[in-house]
Amino acid sequence: MATKVFIVDDHYMVIEGIRSLFTNEKSIEWTGHATNAASCLAFLKNQIPDIILMDINLPDMSGVDLCNEVHKLYPKIKIIGLSTFNQLSFIKKMIEHGASGYVLKNATKEELIEAIETVMNGEQYFSDEVSGILVSKIDDIPTITRREKEVLELIALGLTNPEIAEKIFVSVNTADTHRKNLLMKLEAKNTADLVRLAFKYNIIK
Repeated sequence: MATKVFIVDDHYMVIEGIRSLFTNEKSIEWTGHATNAASCLAFLKNQIPDIILMDINLPDMSGVDLCNEVHKLYPKIKIIGLSTFNQLSFIKKMIEHGASGYVLKNATKEELIEAIETVMNGEQYFSDEVSGILVSKIDDIPTITRREKEVLELIALGLTNPEIAEKIFVSVNTADTHRKNLLMKLEAKNTADLVRLAFKYNIIK
């Protein structure tokens, strides 16, 4: 019986790329896609896939939070994190919240199929690069983008999401996403902890 696969990613090219990879794979049945967490949860009310390939950076909810939600509501669904983020903090959080594997977006077709088969057999799967990160257990200073550093500096000044959005000409939702990503990247408990760690790592001065 073919494995039913669903993908959650906010980039249409990623969705189409992976769908095309699986087109001639008889062992995989493509059940659809969602570009945000809300659409994913709505889909799951009517149809249950075997596996969800889940991006971390979604527009309406962190993939980590969505992973946690799906795992609690539908424990039989296997979740594989699919991301460009190769930092230990993201990998750990996905696994802690119920993911059975983690693959980077530069994975080959063979790696994706191996990940799906491994997870369906009840085991965990990590791509080679992710395995190396987990084995070394060295979490370097997180890579912060120029825009994230800008947001971090404004957070340190005490600005709210609406104020940050106005200052850097983005939507409030985008400002909130930057804040959430920073909290995750630095493994901060709250905003005060985020600012403390930013100074500790000399990200801001």
